[in-house]
Amino acid sequence: MLTRLALVQKIAEQATTANYQLATAESCTGGGVAKALTEIAGSSAWFTSGLVTYSNQAKKNLLKVDEASLEKHGAVSEAVVKAMVKGACKLAKADLAVAISGVAGPAGGSAEKPVGTVWLAWGNTDKQLAEVFHFTGDRRQVREASIDKALEGLLAWLEKSV
Repeated sequence: MLTRLALVQKIAEQATTANYQLATAESCTGGGVAKALTEIAGSSAWFTSGLVTYSNQAKKNLLKVDEASLEKHGAVSEAVVKAMVKGACKLAKADLAVAISGVAGPAGGSAEKPVGTVWLAWGNTDKQLAEVFHFTGDRRQVREASIDKALEGLLAWLEKSV
């Protein structure tokens, strides 16, 4: 398994080769993926922006997530993270985005979506892939695991695209 820094370096190489601009749309990770992506010098060549859309209002206003989708599925859902990807790509004029929405805890979980439930999506305005994860641990551990999975998914998407 690659370290976080090694993952970001591989993402940088792949994004540069593909001439891609990347963006993030984050909720429960609070900008952690954007922070990780900008840890290496030169990231401005392929990373365009990171949006922290923690509230539903921010998801609607900034990323144009449909209110009906938020009401029907909830913020922590496949439909919403896919919409977040589309919105981030449009707003940032990015070729690829990752979106994250989850229940990091310690409170806020439910029987349907317990603490540790995190939806991630990767893609662009035309195609998105979403996956749900059920992480264990405290708030910090759930957020860190989410960041790592987000980076792994970005790399996987890029490797298929290049």
